[in-house]
Amino acid sequence: MSDLLQLVVSEGASDLHLRVGAPPVIRVHGVLHRVEGPVLRPEDAEELVHSFTSEDQIQQVRERGGADFGFAFGEVARFRVSIFKEKGNFAGVLRQIPTKLLTLEEIGIPPSVRELLYKPRGLVLVTGPTGSGKTTTLASMINIINEERDDAHIITVEDPIEYYHKHKKALITQREINVDVPNFSEALRRALRQDPDVVMVGELRDLETMDAAITAAETGHLVFGTLHTTGAAKTIDRVVNAFPVTQQEQIRIQMSTVLQAVISQLLIPRCDKPGRVAVFEIMINTPSVAALIRDNKTFRINSDIQTGAKHGMVTLDSFLVEKFQAGMISQEEVITKSQDPTTVLQKLQELEAAKTAAAAG
Repeated sequence: MSDLLQLVVSEGASDLHLRVGAPPVIRVHGVLHRVEGPVLRPEDAEELVHSFTSEDQIQQVRERGGADFGFAFGEVARFRVSIFKEKGNFAGVLRQIPTKLLTLEEIGIPPSVRELLYKPRGLVLVTGPTGSGKTTTLASMINIINEERDDAHIITVEDPIEYYHKHKKALITQREINVDVPNFSEALRRALRQDPDVVMVGELRDLETMDAAITAAETGHLVFGTLHTTGAAKTIDRVVNAFPVTQQEQIRIQMSTVLQAVISQLLIPRCDKPGRVAVFEIMINTPSVAALIRDNKTFRINSDIQTGAKHGMVTLDSFLVEKFQAGMISQEEVITKSQDPTTVLQKLQELEAAKTAAAAG
């Protein structure tokens, strides 16, 4: 197992998959690669899983079908682990957690996001599909607050803890689900009695957690959370629709007041060199956006984002086009990942025509 983990680190892989009937598989820059060697037999998979798992965690797999936790591979790396049963056999996925916290500039996130880190209260949502870099973005944001704000007690609630933060200018408390507290909603309720200034919730996965996060933001705390959605409008709809119909109007009013921003992100394979590049949509909650949320007109939010550059807003589609023009991603990726492919394709054709005309002239 040690050799496999070392391979993950040396190859810069994001994930290691262990499955009976296949050799170990690593994911590098989004692509799966089989490790040379024999396929895993049931006893091989069980032995590998046991090598990095406690008896309590094995018991969880036997009783509940799976267990999630984090562990350190010496001083070299940390991994977020999901072990589970598959066709009656042990299986696992280990995700490498980078030990180096990136700056917002290294991630490529627009400068307007930095201003959000000094807000006295409100809700900031970081969204995107699994594996889009949400955790890395949040960890970098928390690190800046930790380094620069001496007025902040930061509480993070994670499942499991991925990045370990040391106390810097701020004071930081990191709580892990199933280790320090049973669930997210309970952790949030308790957090409000622990003198927090900033609260980071690993995932807003159910109604109780969403409700607790909105309440925390309303009562004078800066709250960061993640959702598996893409785009600001879909994110707001996802939160509102999680509540019973009788509460949705009230939630829209609360969201229009407490929401500071929605940051949506994707990781796109690069075409100029190995690796991936992050692309973003940034929505800042201006009075105009707040009115659209309150009036249940989220379908119009994209128009506000398109015209909101002075507020630090940017659409996902314009970000994609920008990265394409810089030669970093392919036209195919721009089209498949855009929210309005028809308009984006037209824009790309116009750019190509202008480029051809300039070359001819």
